[in-house]
Amino acid sequence: MNKTPGSDRPLLWQVLGAAHALEARLESALSAVGLSLPKIGVLKILADAKEPMPLSELAEHSHCVRSNMTQLVDRLEADGLVRRVSDAGDRRIRRVSLTGSGRKACTEGVRILEAHERQTARTLSQADAAALTEALGRVVS
Repeated sequence: MNKTPGSDRPLLWQVLGAAHALEARLESALSAVGLSLPKIGVLKILADAKEPMPLSELAEHSHCVRSNMTQLVDRLEADGLVRRVSDAGDRRIRRVSLTGSGRKACTEGVRILEAHERQTARTLSQADAAALTEALGRVVS
């Protein structure tokens, strides 16, 4: 039986290596349309929210600190993908909304992610995919 390259490494290193390889592929594909994993993550949260969100709520949904979210929103705003708007009830609060370009970028980014999901799934049998999903769920719980 042939061994898979790297399969002699400890399990944790194999999992981290696989995650790094998948992340690099996704980042490369998204960069072709001017996005990154953090950017598409924020765009998708905003698209799903259907209304502008306060920065603090956006940071919470993204599992990051507000200062990091502020910097990410600054970049998205510079790219013309989001805009900050005043809160109607509290002018101290700034909300973030998608622009038309942001909606298009989100649709394209999600399309790229879904294509990579299908491509990754094709490398495994249905049984292997189910077993991997179940095993990873146990590892992170």
